[in-house]
This record gives sequence, structure tokens and C-alpha cells, in this order.
Amino acid sequence: MSRQIKVERIKEGTVIDHISCGQALNVMRILGITKEYPSTAVTVAMNVSSPKSGRKDIVKIEGRELKGDEVDKISLISPHATINIIRNSGVVEKRNVSLPVTLEGVVTCANPNCITRFEDTVSKFKVERRDPIRLRCLFCERVMEQKAVINQF
Repeated sequence: MSRQIKVERIKEGTVIDHISCGQALNVMRILGITKEYPSTAVTVAMNVSSPKSGRKDIVKIEGRELKGDEVDKISLISPHATINIIRNSGVVEKRNVSLPVTLEGVVTCANPNCITRFEDTVSKFKVERRDPIRLRCLFCERVMEQKAVINQF
């Protein structure tokens, strides 16, 4: 007997597709989606078959469009994700996340002695590698690998 589970379409909101497998819960942390999240529908699919990447995760959020800094953070943990904006039950905008050459104010330097920890200075990182992520602080030269970046969320 074949079981099929139907996931309802959202009318307004965002679908984050092609999330790196195993990163959906980190995406939800970035977006502040917890058990206390308002009564908006959130759908999470993990380890879903994908012809493009083999396996992927998906997060659907009813009634919410992502902010620029949220998209930047998602690009750090899932550089191949796509953001689909849904209005009137249809996709009105589809874009790939894009990791800039430098990041400002998105993550904190892991170096406890970095000037950004003491002064009112916005952190700045050069993206040295995109997948897996590798960042270099432009103030103290500390390198941060993907695990250290994810732990900040």
C-alpha cells in the first residue's frame, strides 16, 4: 500500500528550496522560527530526493518574505539555495542566494581579541571559499570555517 502525504500550497510567503541536505533546522534558527513562532504555517522537508543535487531540504513559510540579511545568512550555510516569493498561490519571484565577496555585520569574528568585539565596529569578512564556507576577518585575519559560522546561528 502506497502512502502519499500532500503538502498544502502556501498563498503568500516564501519557499526556500535546494537547501543543503541537513541544513533546514539551521535555516529555521536563522529565521527565528521556534516552537514559540506565531501561528503561521511552516513546512519543513528534509533529505528530499532532488535530480539536481541528489538530496535537499525545503522550508516553506506562510505569510513572510525574507529580509536581505536573512538571505545572506542562509547563503553562508547553503550556497545553492533558491528563494521563491509566493503571492496569490503563485511564484512571483525566484532567485538564487548570492554570497557577496565581502560580508558586513552578518557574523561575529571568532577571535575573542578582535577589535570588533571591543569597539563599536561592524564585522567585515572576505569570502575565501563558498562551499564549504571559509571567511577571513578583515580586521584580525582570523579564518572561520563553516562549522564556526553555523554555530553562531
